[in-house]
This record gives sequence, C-alpha cells and structure tokens, in this order.
Amino acid sequence: MSRTALRICPLCEATCGLALTIDGTEVTAARGDRDDVFSHGFICPKGASFGAVDSDPDRLRTPLVRREGELREATWAEAFDAVAAGVRTVAERHGPHSVGVVLGNPNVHTVAGALYPPVLLAALGTRSLFTASTVDQMPKHVSSGLLFGDANAIPVPDLDHTDHLLLIGANPLESNGSLCTAPDFPGRLKALRARGGTLTVVDPRRTRTAKLADRHVAIRPGTDALLLAAMVHVLYEEDLADLGDLAPHVIGADEVRDAVRDFTPEAVAAACDVDAGVTRALARELAAARTGAVYGRIGSCTVPHGTLASWLVDVLNILTGNLDRPGGALFPQAATDRTPRPAGPGRGFALGRWRSRVSGHPEAKGELPLSALAEEIDTATATATDVDAGSGTPAGEPVRALITIAANPVLSAPDGDRLDKALDSLDFMVSVDPYLNETSRHADVVLPPPPPAQSPHHDFAFNTLAVRNQVRYTRPAVPLEPGRMAETEILARLTLAVSGRHGADPGAVDAMVIEQTLGKSVRDPHSPVHGRDPGDLTARLTGDNGPERRLDLMLRLGPYGDGFGARPDGLTLERLLAHPHGIDLGPLRPRLPQPLKTRSGRVELLPEPIAGDLPRLRRALTERPAGLVLVGRRHLRSNNSWMHNIPALTGGSNRCTLHVHPDDAGRLGVRGAQPVRVQGPGGEVTVPAEVTDTVRPGVVSLPHGWGHDRPGTRQTHAATEPGVNVNQLLDGSLLDPLSGNAVLNGVPVKLTPVAAR
Repeated sequence: MSRTALRICPLCEATCGLALTIDGTEVTAARGDRDDVFSHGFICPKGASFGAVDSDPDRLRTPLVRREGELREATWAEAFDAVAAGVRTVAERHGPHSVGVVLGNPNVHTVAGALYPPVLLAALGTRSLFTASTVDQMPKHVSSGLLFGDANAIPVPDLDHTDHLLLIGANPLESNGSLCTAPDFPGRLKALRARGGTLTVVDPRRTRTAKLADRHVAIRPGTDALLLAAMVHVLYEEDLADLGDLAPHVIGADEVRDAVRDFTPEAVAAACDVDAGVTRALARELAAARTGAVYGRIGSCTVPHGTLASWLVDVLNILTGNLDRPGGALFPQAATDRTPRPAGPGRGFALGRWRSRVSGHPEAKGELPLSALAEEIDTATATATDVDAGSGTPAGEPVRALITIAANPVLSAPDGDRLDKALDSLDFMVSVDPYLNETSRHADVVLPPPPPAQSPHHDFAFNTLAVRNQVRYTRPAVPLEPGRMAETEILARLTLAVSGRHGADPGAVDAMVIEQTLGKSVRDPHSPVHGRDPGDLTARLTGDNGPERRLDLMLRLGPYGDGFGARPDGLTLERLLAHPHGIDLGPLRPRLPQPLKTRSGRVELLPEPIAGDLPRLRRALTERPAGLVLVGRRHLRSNNSWMHNIPALTGGSNRCTLHVHPDDAGRLGVRGAQPVRVQGPGGEVTVPAEVTDTVRPGVVSLPHGWGHDRPGTRQTHAATEPGVNVNQLLDGSLLDPLSGNAVLNGVPVKLTPVAAR
C-alpha cells in the first residue's frame, strides 16, 4: 500500500515542499505540497523527478577502496581505516596545509553538508580550502563583507512587495533563483507585473526571464560593472540619490560620487553597447519607483569585475533608499541564525589573510580560488610570491592529499584536463560522493551518502537568503537502506579519522559541538542562556540523534527560539516537528543597524579594496573584444553537473549545444546542428551549433556541467550524451582579483565550422 511523506526538495535553491508517494521504500511520484508555508504547491521538473534522482541505479551503495590500482567494494570499516591511514600520514609528514578540501555545491543542499565541514576543517587545521563559491558567488560574499562587515549578510529583493525589479545577469525562470531563495520565482515575477510593477532584465541573451520583462537590455558580456557605475553616476548627476532613512547608517556617499565621476553613460556606451539614453532611463526609473530593488546573479559575478558589479548592485539599492525597506532589498533572518546581538561596531571583514602557494592569490572568506587547485597540487617549486601573508614565511608543501565532498571540479573548475592529471599525482584522495564521476574516479576511497529520500532536510544556508522568513524540517521519508550509512555519520566519522580519533563514537562530534556552543552561550551576556548551567541545557535538548539535537540547539538559541524556556512560545525542534508543512515567520523586515559588523558600525559605502580596484574598471572603458565572446547558460532541468544521469532531466532544451546568432553564423559559414570548433585560452571543444537569435550578435553560449566522456566513470545515461566541458576553454588565469572568482563569461573565443567528412 502506498503512503505519502513530506520532503523539502534538495535539488535547487528554491527549496520547495514536496509530497512524495512511496510504495514500500520506493518513491514512485512527487508533487508539490500545497500546504507548504513557503512554496504553496509549486514544483519544477527537477522536483517532479525526485523519485528518478533518488533511485538512480548508478548511485553507489557501498564504499570503494583502491586496491592494486582498482576501486573495489569494501566495508565501511575498511574504508575509514584507509582514510585514517592515508590522510594522517600526509598531514604528519608534510603539514596540515598539504591536505586540501574541496566542497561542492550540493553541500549547501544537505543537513550534513551544513553541519560537519566546519568541524572537519577545524580538525585538519588546513588553509587549503576550495569550494564551488569561487566559480559562482564569491564576489557577492566579498562585496557584502566589505560593505556590511559580514560576508554572509546578503540582502535579497523583496519580490512579493516591490514595484520595480532590475535583474542583471540573472535568469530565475531557468535557475529557480540563486542567492535569493524563492519558490515559484516565475509566479512571483508575473505577480509583480500583474500588480503594475516593472521588470527590467539586463542580459546578453533573450532568456525566458528576459522575454517576461518590460525592458530587456542586451548588454555586451562582462561589462555589467560599467553599466551599473554609469547608473550610479546618473543618480548623483541628476540629484536623484536619496538615502532616506538609511542616512544615519551610511558613510562614504560623497566618496562614491567622486569615484564614479568618469563613468558617464556616454563614456560606457561603446564598451557596454548600451545607448546612453537607455542607461539614464534605467537609473531614473529605479529612482522614481515607489519601491525598487536591483538583483545581480551569476552572470554579473563570473566576469572580470564581479566584485565591483556586486558592490554596485547594493550601492544602487542604498542610494535610492531601497536597502532595508519593504519592497526593496532586505536582510532575511533564518531561524537558525545566531542570537541577534545589539547593534554596534564589529571586527569588519578582511581579505588576503593568507595567499595561495603558487600564484599568490589572496584568500577570500577563508577560501582559495578553485581555479588554483591544479597548480597547488602539481607545482612543487615555490615562487617569490609564495609567501604567507601573515608571517612572511613560505607557504609550504603542495597539496598532497585531497578530500572532496559532493564536488566535481574536473568539470566545474577551469582547465579540467590539467586538474584531471594533477589528481592522479596525489598521495591520497577521498571523495564523499554518490557517483563515480569525473573527479571521484581518482579517489583512493569513495564514501557514498544515501539518496535524498533516506536523509533529513533543513535549509540552513538557503533560509538565510529566503524572500520570506519561515522554517521547515523533514525527517527521512524512508528508512536507511541496510548497508547504507547516513551522510551525517559519514562526515562525523571522516572528521574523527583525519583528526587522530579514528574509531571513536561518531556522536562525539555532535556532543563536542553542543558542548562548545553552550559553553560560549552561557558566558555571553547577550545570550538568552547567559549564566545558566550548560549540563542542564544539554539535558533539555531533544531529537533522535546528534544532528537533530544540534538543530534543536540552534533553533532554541536563534532569533525566534524559546531560549531554553526564556520565551515559552519560541521555536524548538519539537514545535517544528508538530508543523510538518513548516512555520511561517512573516515577511522580511527592516533590520539595520543590527546586521552590520563593520568597524564603524555603519554601511561603509566605499571600502578601500573597492576603491583600489576602480582604476582597473576605468581601463575597461576602452576595452572591447574584436571577436566572439562566450557566456554560459542555465537549464531548468539541470543543476551544474548533478543531473545529467537522469533520463527525465535530459533531452529537449536541456542539451549541450552552442548558441550562435544568425548574423555570426552567416558570417562564419555555420549551419544549425553542424559541429563547430570553439577555441579559448585553455583549449578547444567541438560541439553542435544551434543558430538562434536568443543570443545577441558577437556572443556564443554554451551550458556548463557537461563533458561526461572520461573513462572510469559509472554514469551510464550521462555517457550516452556526454556533451563537452565548457570550462576546458579556460586556462584558470582569468580571475576577479578581489574575490578570486573564475571569469566564465565574456571570455574571447574563436569559432570555426568542422568540415563534413
């Protein structure tokens, strides 16, 4: 007999509530949960395919350990024995920084990925951390850190109440939203227009989102920061800047006026290929709107001036008085956020506290650029720039051991061929991954987590970016299959294995975190448990296991929590479990100055690193690629390299083709479906052309996450239509200098037809 179980979808950032139909232990159908307090029944093709994702026969079911050069099935005990011996040997012989860690995008979609990597990194003591953030959103973290003092204080557009929305480099009808968690993003945009609001989209492609807009501006790729700077210039020039209630909380507005003096609409017009009159209209419309918000996403992050573009998005929101007000851009407050502290100066945000060993890239938010991973492995000789920023001493050994968790950098990082070879040179490698993919095939140990139906779910990360405050938690929809190990236990045991505590009870990791957290909380005069007995508080925690007890702890200490009885109507895990469709915590509300952690205690509108990078932007006023430039492309039925092994999510529009404008196709002699050779700074690929006017002239578009043609993988369906790896066109040298983010858009390429044989 079938039954229904609720589950929050972990397949993209929209975090929709699902109602799963389950026969025995198999998910046979998925529909939207109409009673979900956030998504109200919305579902996209990925969520509808939850059962197929969950039951993919290529998912690994047991650990793999390399023996005599081959990965073979092993017991969990054998796998962790191998991890403990392999990683500890490297760390003890070469030092902690010789062990690298790569965290992929799926980590932010799981309970385990939120709770355990910080503990793992602390146990290792390594500075060799690389994540998907530096091929995605790191510029936004850096600009937020510099403006607000907190790299995770990212304001999101108040979609449900704004009168004017300007999207730049964002295509939420395909991505479902990113750094802006909003189930049914398409419906919210349609509602905006239905209530008389205005939607403007700036994008070199006529995306599905652009087709919905009142105005579509087909900008030249990579020039987003120039256009935004010109809009800021217009606000000052035409006396349209008005901080309103923000004025007491902002410093540096006069300095910004001087900083953008050269970026007139006329000066940026040729570089952006946007008429000066259009730029002025964009600024005037934003300033005139009763409420408005500017939202930039991956297209404006993965460009040469990604941090400046991200900074200017918030500058525009601030100068029009739209930051921290309903209908503008507000700071969400998640239920598991730390206890709010009184407003006041903080420690601020620092860049470049250490540097990468080879090229001297500065860290950002504790991370080194993913683009630098290959050279950090395969380059043994230190250079003159190879100096620790704090001590002035050499940074040490290459990365000799690597732990990848839900990461496939061979496809997601520039120059995958070089990284592919570098991974083979490691002394030891561990992958926590459900698949034997292009990266994990190199591992000495592969630790496979269970499918999502067998795991709990709470959105620790995405609730900090949600367009409405709410909290939801779902326990596993089906029991853990015999022979499987929960992902939380895998990461707890991994932490113990690499820290010299191999074989200890994995619950010790959770107990340690609880003890440390409560120890700090009872000493904090601003905490609701100040002065209380930590042992008594620990005994009051509920939950079936360590991860649930940690969630209960975070909820109780959070902004809506019960404070362990201090607020009887506050949140606890028990109360949350009693509301299976979630608890609505209300619309986003103004919160300034509480979120600010700058040294001044105010929004610092022109931080020194930003001012120092503006001369580079001025030089871009005269730069213009002579030929074609490349941009990426999102697909609704995909999420990076995750889902190409699911037949229901490939085919149709979700294909790896190169979009070419008819004018460029005619000039170059390219016909539709004809293979073409694309050459970039890092290499070349051959891919079918798709002639379409959805890209502007001079631009070609290739989706990311493809290239499933390497030997030794076990992704049967993906291998039948492998596509090509767009990141192989890059050599890893193009980075945004402030954030270390890879430049993936606006890259010059050469296109030639492949002659028929």
